[in-house]
Amino acid sequence: MRTFWVCVVVVASATWLRAADPEGFGLWKGAEVRNSGKDLANKMDDQKFAWLPMATYSNHLIGLSHREGDGSAELHETQADILIVESGEATLVVGGKMVAAKTLKPHEVRGSSIEGGEIKHLAVGDIIHIPAKVPHQLKIIAGTKFTYLVIKVDSN
Repeated sequence: MRTFWVCVVVVASATWLRAADPEGFGLWKGAEVRNSGKDLANKMDDQKFAWLPMATYSNHLIGLSHREGDGSAELHETQADILIVESGEATLVVGGKMVAAKTLKPHEVRGSSIEGGEIKHLAVGDIIHIPAKVPHQLKIIAGTKFTYLVIKVDSN
């Protein structure tokens, strides 16, 4: 009888341990991500931008961005950006020199534009890696919408 109860406890424990996701695990289903642009479009600020934070971990964070207007030029001193285009098209200006650069908060620099940067056309499915300390700016064609996943990775 004792063996029976030991087996019950072992099986129950194994089932319980598998029932919970490991700490730090995250899963966002494709349909949820694909539909996020519609939800975010209703939450845009005066810059025609909306952000949905999804998760923050010890050395990176994940979120969804939606734009219907140009972003400012930006530079992250301690984070790399990884972008995955979910819907729409945009132009990315990367590299070059930031015009009228100002530090808005620690390690975050914004400017009005970029001089001498490379022009990249972005479309659905594109994956972009922007290292820390590299100026970049997204430009959106008037009347269009652009939704993308952002992964910000600490570079230190």
